Amino acid sequence: MTDGSFRERMYVPWWAWPVTLAIVALLAAEIHMGAPGVRVWLPYAVGLPAATALLLWLGRLRVSVVGGRLEVDDANLPVEFIGEVTPLEGTALRDALSVGLHPLAFVVQRPWVRGAVRVEVNDADDPTPYWIVSTRRPERLAEALRSAQGAPRPVDDAHPVS
Repeated sequence: MTDGSFRERMYVPWWAWPVTLAIVALLAAEIHMGAPGVRVWLPYAVGLPAATALLLWLGRLRVSVVGGRLEVDDANLPVEFIGEVTPLEGTALRDALSVGLHPLAFVVQRPWVRGAVRVEVNDADDPTPYWIVSTRRPERLAEALRSAQGAPRPVDDAHPVS
C-alpha cells in the first residue's frame, strides 16, 4: 500500500438480512391475520422489497483514499488539509462519539462497524475540526492516509499548478 490507496464498502452484516426480513414478514403476517382481499398479499409485496431496499441503501457507504483525497460517500477531503490521523476502537471510539464529540465534527458512523478513524482537518476556511469515519480496518485507513500525504500529488490537467 505504498501509493496510499484504500477502498472499503460498509456493507450491512450478513445476519442483518434474515433478521430484518423475518421481522418484516412477521409484521406483514400481523397485518394479514386471515383477512380477505388486498391484505392477503399487499403487506408482503410492499414490506419485503422495502426492507431489501433499506438494507441495500444502508450498505452503500464507500470509504476510499484515492488520488490524494479521502472520499467518504459524496464528501471528500484533500490530503493536504489532513492533520493527525488516529485509529479508534472500543472505548476510544465510544468516547470520541459521545463525551468527546465536537458539535461541528463531520461524523459518518455505522453502528455495525466497530472501528473508525479520526482525521484532523487543517484548513482555516473549514469550520469542521475533524472527521470521524467508520471503517473495519482503522489501522490500514490511517496508514493509507499517511502514505498519501507523503506521496507526490497526481497531475490534474483541469487545474494545472503554476
